[in-house]
Amino acid sequence: MFTQPHAPADVAAALTEHGYLPDEGLSVVVFLSVTMGRPLFLEGDAGVGKTELAKVLAAWTGGEFIRLQCYEGIDAAQALYEWDYTRQLLHLRTAEVAGRAAAAPEAIEDELYSERFLIRRPLLAAIDHDDATPAVLLIDEVDRADDEFEAFLLEVLSDFTVTVPELGTITAAQPPLVVITSNRTRDVHDALKRRCLYHWVAHPSVDREVEIVKLKLPDVDGALARQVASAVSVMREMRLYKPPGVAETIDWATALGRLGAAELDAPMLEATLGTVLKYREDHQRVTSVGMEMIMAAVADA
Repeated sequence: MFTQPHAPADVAAALTEHGYLPDEGLSVVVFLSVTMGRPLFLEGDAGVGKTELAKVLAAWTGGEFIRLQCYEGIDAAQALYEWDYTRQLLHLRTAEVAGRAAAAPEAIEDELYSERFLIRRPLLAAIDHDDATPAVLLIDEVDRADDEFEAFLLEVLSDFTVTVPELGTITAAQPPLVVITSNRTRDVHDALKRRCLYHWVAHPSVDREVEIVKLKLPDVDGALARQVASAVSVMREMRLYKPPGVAETIDWATALGRLGAAELDAPMLEATLGTVLKYREDHQRVTSVGMEMIMAAVADA
């Protein structure tokens, strides 16, 4: 049974125990979100750990993790609910064969639009959740959806109530913990942000990223972890098309460990760039103009 944290320090300890190392600002805003029952809006570059926070929050609270992945063109039906038309048709055919459809058409219609044929998409699944522990609803990359979907989200998150015309109004007995993420590919409307507690998730400092790598990969040598974190820090300042996130840092440290590397030298860096950079243009930029800066940072680590 999940118990409310009494202070941000409780949140920091719980998240760290479950493999996520938050900074002080993030611990405070998560504490306020949980205790105030307000959605948490996380904005930042891709790969800084926004989605991972929601997963760890579910692991900590014990609540069901429900993810709504946003994309261009997503609409209310795909996020809320829809009817299982194939099963409804099979049920109707069965009723016709049995002679029930002609004898009691209204009863058959009521059966067709009962909960047994309702497909709960993420928003309805999170609202119509009867477990004592609240679900954790992740609305991921909301900036990829359009303005109309934002307005719809605002309406749903205002009172956690959904009306299904055939069934009536469904209200959350236990409102979910909501985490909304944005990579800031476009500006999200103020109305949605005002409904939430906001936090910008920045790339970690070198020291904190070393701690994250050691938390995730305790077998990786501490000196190698610092070299990797230092190299990644330099790459993030190089105006790459896709700067590496924390996940890429962890992948890089893992790869170096698998290769038995004791340190990050220039040949090993070039050989393993594919674990940290995912675009050809970024590879070219690093190898042509960035190697000297990176190796200088590694030498000072």
